[in-house]
Amino acid sequence: MNLDNQSTERHQRLSRAAAQRLSLYLRCVGRWPSGEDTISSGQIAEAVGVSDAQVRRDLAALGHLGQRGVGYDPRELAQAIRTALGIDRQWRAVLVGVGNLGRALLKYQGFRAQGFEIVGLFDSDPAKLDQEIEGLRVEPVEHLTARTAALQAELAVLTVPADTAQAVAESLVAAGIRGILNFAPVVLKLPRQVRLVTVDLAIQLEQLAFQVQHGDFRPPEDD
Repeated sequence: MNLDNQSTERHQRLSRAAAQRLSLYLRCVGRWPSGEDTISSGQIAEAVGVSDAQVRRDLAALGHLGQRGVGYDPRELAQAIRTALGIDRQWRAVLVGVGNLGRALLKYQGFRAQGFEIVGLFDSDPAKLDQEIEGLRVEPVEHLTARTAALQAELAVLTVPADTAQAVAESLVAAGIRGILNFAPVVLKLPRQVRLVTVDLAIQLEQLAFQVQHGDFRPPEDD
């Protein structure tokens, strides 16, 4: 088995919880002072709030990185994490629903910095059509399937009302979208090969209220 296949298998074995932690590690490493040549697992652990052992286990899954007693090269580590997360290349995405939330997301500079480029905007409100937002023209949602395919987008961000989210998601799937970031407060039913991440802000607040109500709650660490 060659090294590329070994690397692919390691990344496929990463759990969703481990992938979430890797994103936190990447933020930590990205903010590490440029004059520092190494960063230790303990420093990463302290910065993101997990155990030193958990950091070492997560990073061991990426291959042979760092030296015992010395630490990790921040640049090498950042590249390894980006590769594991699949963000070592550019991802093209469309955004459907240019209301207040959609417009706020378009202004977020972190997407482009992490390799995500919004290449198309769509909405069903006639008053919003042909508006230019962040350099992109709002197109009618009726053109979603054809235009998404033409734009070669692989990802979609959904910020539409709950009652239209399923139909819009199905149009995106028909256009070849491989993953959807859904902000609509509804459970979408999609083919198994299409990945879905739902961000329900009300649920997040419920979970926050639960943690505050029950004191210093920490979820169990998941390898």
